Amino acid sequence: MLLCLSASHRTAAFDLLERLSVSASDLGTALVGSGDALEGAVVLATCNRFEAYLDVSAPSAARARTGEDALATVAALTGVDREELTAAVAVHSGPAVAEHLFAVSSGLESVVVGEGEISGQVRRALESARAHRTTTPSLERLFQRASSASRDVQNRTGLGGAGRSLVRLALDLASSRIADWRTQDVLLVGTGAYAGASLAALRDRGVTEVGVFSPSGRAARFATREGVRPVEAGGLPAALDAATVVVTCSGAGSYVLTPELVSARAATGPLFIVDLGLPRNVDPRVGDLPGVELLDLETIRLHAPLSELNAPDDARDLVGRAAAAFTAESSEHQVTSAVVAYRTHVFGVLEAELDRLRKRGDADEATERALRHLVSVLVHEPTQRAKELARLGQGERAIDAFNTLFDLGTSLDEDERGGSAAPAAG
Repeated sequence: MLLCLSASHRTAAFDLLERLSVSASDLGTALVGSGDALEGAVVLATCNRFEAYLDVSAPSAARARTGEDALATVAALTGVDREELTAAVAVHSGPAVAEHLFAVSSGLESVVVGEGEISGQVRRALESARAHRTTTPSLERLFQRASSASRDVQNRTGLGGAGRSLVRLALDLASSRIADWRTQDVLLVGTGAYAGASLAALRDRGVTEVGVFSPSGRAARFATREGVRPVEAGGLPAALDAATVVVTCSGAGSYVLTPELVSARAATGPLFIVDLGLPRNVDPRVGDLPGVELLDLETIRLHAPLSELNAPDDARDLVGRAAAAFTAESSEHQVTSAVVAYRTHVFGVLEAELDRLRKRGDADEATERALRHLVSVLVHEPTQRAKELARLGQGERAIDAFNTLFDLGTSLDEDERGGSAAPAAG
């Protein structure tokens, strides 16, 4: 079955989300290695969200324990107190897992409802899990369906039409301090997806002077592609001296801008810094320097509009329908696997009995034909009833019944690894 551990801007402080994100790249591997019951993991870490989607092979009685073990692994790797983590994490299971991820990927759970960046982040989380070999067929299907649901929401509703995003909200807030963006010299720190979105938003406001610095050394390639100035290694202090606005959105694991680096620049005139990085790209103490205004994600989140007022009902309805279709598809697949196991078991018993009769000389062609017909009639009704339950989204009842009565050794988890999906925690 699938399980989701979710901490977001709705349940956790920004500081906690930041601490969780530091070890996100290694967490999937650690989770999969933490116990035999955990088959796969996809970790989604964004500036306002930390989630682990898990493929769990434990039977229903042991699922709660598997979730607890996963939380313990997260706490140990990130250094977050176990009680603090438990209080901030919501656990999704059952059909709620798909509906939750589909809503997340569509921007319905974002700080800025309808923001476009999140769908790319969901896609990259799956790509990272593939690179670390922590995906499973169930997780692959779940995330692929999430991408489809996100595209449908964007194409069939007005949710993404306004071009809302966390980047644009940050620049809207900064505009209260910046009278004319066209006169600003902007230093962009980072070259990833957020950097591209930030550059587009800056150009929409009339910015023409942009330099780009990359802690990982990718500035030249980004600058050539986007038509901006590259800032090479060692050139950051000079670029800061020229800049009036700095926008940081790097994946660097440590501070790119420190008080020591910024203090000399701050003495020459006002400097506005927008820190979109998680973990933070800018040491919070930079905001205490005279002449420096620092706008970070925590402040941006406090000014975000209420999602309930902005999320179109038709987008929610579309996500709900997509999740229901995914759950029904998964349930049908699970039941098909269980029915095959059930029929194999019953007809295996029949063949063993026929073989015994043959050895005793008690089986003739008419007897064999009659027994095969009888068994076919007996298995028909349970087979059809199982399929009906699957179509109603209650396939787990049929699977549990088959396992209880015939000890087939199949489970939702085994079925999921073969390609079906199931509930989660969040």
